[in-house]
Amino acid sequence: MDRSSAVRHVGGVVFAANLVLVVAKAGVWWATGSIAVGSEAVNSLADVAYSLVVVGGLYLTTQPPDFEHPHGHERIEPFVSLFVAVGVLAAGAGVIWSASTSLLSGSYGRSAGLVGVVLLVGTALGKYALYRYCLRAAHDYHSPAVHATALDNRNDILTASAALAGVLGSAAGYPILDPVAALVVALGILYTGYEIIRDNVNYLVGAAPPADLRDEILERALAHPDVEGAHDVVAHYVGPEVDVSLHVEVEGQMTLHEVHDIETEVIESVRELPEVDDVFVHVDPKGLGEWKEERRAR
Repeated sequence: MDRSSAVRHVGGVVFAANLVLVVAKAGVWWATGSIAVGSEAVNSLADVAYSLVVVGGLYLTTQPPDFEHPHGHERIEPFVSLFVAVGVLAAGAGVIWSASTSLLSGSYGRSAGLVGVVLLVGTALGKYALYRYCLRAAHDYHSPAVHATALDNRNDILTASAALAGVLGSAAGYPILDPVAALVVALGILYTGYEIIRDNVNYLVGAAPPADLRDEILERALAHPDVEGAHDVVAHYVGPEVDVSLHVEVEGQMTLHEVHDIETEVIESVRELPEVDDVFVHVDPKGLGEWKEERRAR
């Protein structure tokens, strides 16, 4: 399956799973009045909303290049992730309001009973499966939007566990634990929103990729047998992908054809890195005075 089909398939699976969960949680919430389960229903409703945004956004980002977007549409993807973050933060704020109102008024929800316990345990297990599924897809296809979805599903495991603690505490005769658990759920929701924003801002501002990727780029350039050194290596994010520019240093007596072949081979080698999109290589002869002995290949 190619990247476009794969990431859209992930979005569809997550949307369907969240839709099932929101219906189930809303039903238990309506039947029992449990605030902890209600907060989980709100969380899942937000998940459904952002899943729709992700599905639509991934459809746009996976469209092929056209005249107006010759490098494709992948740069839209970090914006999709930020929409996810906004929805997550709004859900967290809503749960805080509901739980705080309950605590201040002293009107705690009823215990969700055995059905609530089964629902929340099932939620935690299902979210773990979705987390692993999305994380693997995000790694395989280098998708920040799918990675944001994985983070949200991972956090949902914790929030479902907190809600479960509230349900069990309420059943044990401590109803105040129900809204307290909802507050814990809300804090987890807010932290997920923060994580998503933090991870995607770098894609939007053109930050440098991790140091190990920059080192791998330099090593691949220096691995060419005719490259004696490299300098001015610049790598930065353009959307979720990395653009690279660098100068390589060769002997000054080579023909233009030989230099062209070296340039092409270095470009192809660096471009094999899955995170890298475009590579720009400038070839310098020794005679220009840009030779850097400390950068010579070993």
